[in-house]
Amino acid sequence: MRQLSKRTQYCLRALYALARDYGHGPTLIARLSEDEAIPKKFLEQILLSLKSTGLVESKKGKGGGYTLVQPPDRITIGSVIRMVEGPLAPLPCASETRFRKCDECIDIETCGTRIVMREVRDAISKILDSTTLAMVCDRVDSARRKEEEIEAFTWEI
Repeated sequence: MRQLSKRTQYCLRALYALARDYGHGPTLIARLSEDEAIPKKFLEQILLSLKSTGLVESKKGKGGGYTLVQPPDRITIGSVIRMVEGPLAPLPCASETRFRKCDECIDIETCGTRIVMREVRDAISKILDSTTLAMVCDRVDSARRKEEEIEAFTWEI
């Protein structure tokens, strides 16, 4: 898989924040922008595109903002990346959803590069499609707790 774009990285950060806020009402763009260090104009574009895909919804006026449409434990990282970046496969001939034969390919069935890149795609897909926003938030919370414990321990010494 190619490197994630800045857009996708910001999109995921915004979605993690919305996942943490899930069930507590809408989150303001200004707060998301500040808390997640995402330029406000860029964040507005990202949230509008996520709204058009049906991943988030917005409410205008007092008490308004953005919320996830589905619970965070039902949204996979793989689905988000595909929405923003397209297929996970590093080559078009290895893609499940947007297969295209490479121009320089001699025999698609026996191409060693395609065989390996399909394995890469399958491994990436297995991880990203089984990891939800909620799971990432739990991992982040756990890492923060460990960091706080280490920091508290070093103060005691």
